[in-house]
Amino acid sequence: DLFFQMKLAETAKQLGVDVKVAANGDALMVLLESAPKLVIVDLNARGQPLQAIERVRQASKDVRVVGFLSHVQTQLAAQAQAAGCNEVLPRSSFTQNLAAILSASED
Repeated sequence: DLFFQMKLAETAKQLGVDVKVAANGDALMVLLESAPKLVIVDLNARGQPLQAIERVRQASKDVRVVGFLSHVQTQLAAQAQAAGCNEVLPRSSFTQNLAAILSASED
């Protein structure tokens, strides 16, 4: 979602947080080599977001993984947590708390 990526980038810029976007699981694995503190996953993205989370967890137990999804998708939320998401939020809550989520990654 291009609009959402722009909001993420703008919020990160305001906070002085460096954000990189991975278009797929392979690109995410390359970005993990830079040891990020936070990985944000759109659980409604095309591709295989749950497998991407599992791959992140296999590569690093330390990185914080936050997933977001549309409204009340309780089954998908449970699957994401089982795959290794530290936190799963509805998109509206994620958007409202984006600055705090990004700021926490800098601590």
